[in-house]
Amino acid sequence: MTPKFGRIPILDLSPQVNDNLWPAKAFVGEAVPFKATAFREGHDLIGVMLLLTAPDGTRSQHPMSLTVPGTDRWETTVGLGSQGRWQYRVRAYADDWATWQHNASLKIPAGVDVELMYLIGSDLLQRAAADKTRPLAERRLFTAAAKTLVDPAKSPDARFAVISNEKINAAAAARPLAGLEAFSESRTVLVERTRAGVSSWYEFFPRSEGAVRRADGTWQSGTFRTAAGRLPGVAAMGFNVVYLPPIHPIGRSFRKGPNNTLNAGPNDPGSPWAIGSAAGGHDAIHPDLGTVDDFTAFLDAARGNGLEIAIDLALQASPDHPWVTEHPEWFTTLPDGSIAYAENPPKKYQDIYPINFDNDPAGIRAEVLRIVRYWIGVGINIFRVDNPHTKPLDFWEWLIHEITSEFPDVVFLAEAFTRPALLQGLGKVGFQQSYTYFTWRNSKQELSEFFDGLAHETADFLRPNLFVNTPDILSEYLQFGGPAAFKIRAALAATAAPTWGVYSGFDLFESVARPGAEENIDNEKYEYRPRDFAAAEARGASLAPYLTLLNRIRAEHPALGQLRNLDIHGTEDEAILVYSKFLDAEFTGTGRSDALIIVANVDPHSVRQTVVHLDVTRFGIPQGGSFEVEDLVTGAVWNWSADNFVRLDAFTEPVHILHVKGPIT
Repeated sequence: MTPKFGRIPILDLSPQVNDNLWPAKAFVGEAVPFKATAFREGHDLIGVMLLLTAPDGTRSQHPMSLTVPGTDRWETTVGLGSQGRWQYRVRAYADDWATWQHNASLKIPAGVDVELMYLIGSDLLQRAAADKTRPLAERRLFTAAAKTLVDPAKSPDARFAVISNEKINAAAAARPLAGLEAFSESRTVLVERTRAGVSSWYEFFPRSEGAVRRADGTWQSGTFRTAAGRLPGVAAMGFNVVYLPPIHPIGRSFRKGPNNTLNAGPNDPGSPWAIGSAAGGHDAIHPDLGTVDDFTAFLDAARGNGLEIAIDLALQASPDHPWVTEHPEWFTTLPDGSIAYAENPPKKYQDIYPINFDNDPAGIRAEVLRIVRYWIGVGINIFRVDNPHTKPLDFWEWLIHEITSEFPDVVFLAEAFTRPALLQGLGKVGFQQSYTYFTWRNSKQELSEFFDGLAHETADFLRPNLFVNTPDILSEYLQFGGPAAFKIRAALAATAAPTWGVYSGFDLFESVARPGAEENIDNEKYEYRPRDFAAAEARGASLAPYLTLLNRIRAEHPALGQLRNLDIHGTEDEAILVYSKFLDAEFTGTGRSDALIIVANVDPHSVRQTVVHLDVTRFGIPQGGSFEVEDLVTGAVWNWSADNFVRLDAFTEPVHILHVKGPIT
């Protein structure tokens, strides 16, 4: 039998995904915690080292420290500064110098085995001095110290001082005096561009921007040229990704009318997700929006405003899509000869045919790959994928690998409201971001568990995009919570995760639902919905200033650009949620650490007051210390400690975003 352990056992490496079946994820600029469990028999001390290999082959090593004494859990945090596949493994070794230091510092003052301890230490230093790969000055230092230890002419203080000699200890830390050693298996971390992990999204329908009502009551569609007029306003709010629902031709057959009715009029635009008509399919642009040249000009305008454009990748077809006649094998034909509609029984979506990925897998894969490459060629690097959980996982694993191998900057966002195993599976096979059930996590307990899980259970492979609303989702919380609910949800999304999103209309507090549905009345999926954002802001009926503030805070505080650094703290009120985010100075790029405390009243109908209890060590404050905090929303400044009274009025400012200014001296 071959032993499963090395001479020093090393277990439970992190980050990793299913025993390295897929690479763990990180992004450029992320502070990645590496962890391992390592131990040995008896009382001798060990050291643990992270060994990293960058994509270009550069190697580095990073000492790991015990997180909590007695747990044998070791950790270090490293920033992975370049895109590509990084390899890491863990080395554990018998730390002969630390073991001798520990024993000598106890035995010699007690008069136990004094000369023997000095002899052991001298032999250890001489062994290190004989290593010709060490610097000459270091070898001379070790040689001199070895002689001092066994020289009876030296004073007891001089001999004992070798144990704590700073230069020797520094040399031993940089290159340990190690005996036995063992190595873990190698693991992979895929580092992607920063935008894959940190982004602020804004969604709007280009057909609504610039749409004009004609004299007969019908609408003239907005175009890419008119929609470009919305881009400066989005950029001014601090968003950096604009997501467009499908921009392709829309089918006529079974077109849906206003509010998802089945009786569309001749001028109703239909759902953009019913893709395909005589004007083309997934590689075509809706004629009402313009041409490819118009779209290219729109992309140029976006770049000029510091924005990236994300488009929808919706793998489905209207009955009028060219695929239906050219490739009927890509659909499911029922026994009566008809093609199966999309369904969520008892609901039917007659304007959409779902794709069958099993009849001709090679054919449909080749076509989707062609389409994605086409849009990349036009200038798109971000795809929001519609309902990926209704397509096979192996298809996504193949497609994302094919695309990112050729175009490593491409980002895929999974619009997957589905079971945890499937949602997580999509992240494991390659999706860089994912929608989540954030919209339906509203209470303090729900949010605490949800945020903690995102930060500490699934962060190796699942990056949440905390969209506050979508065309399909207007939660009861927003329907009945008033403006306070909109502020609360925006503040939570913008501070809890590095990526968040807003669908147009959220900034205007749109909250009237279609009866019997969790979506807006007069849903923009089925009709034009032009909005006068400037007029709303002029009369104080816009959330845009608050969204702008949130994005500015995100830009100024690198701690909010991390996912794994969220810690939940305690409160005495069932509606007051408290969490902190901390980033060490090593990773901020400013030379200073960054710490924020978010205190949110998640009940939009009340005024709450309570005491919050903080583990101040989680954001760089010594236990028992006091510190100054500034509310980045109001500008108020307070002196805080571990226990603090708070009062949050949902009708004025329901959320504190507190910047920890530092200990009070």
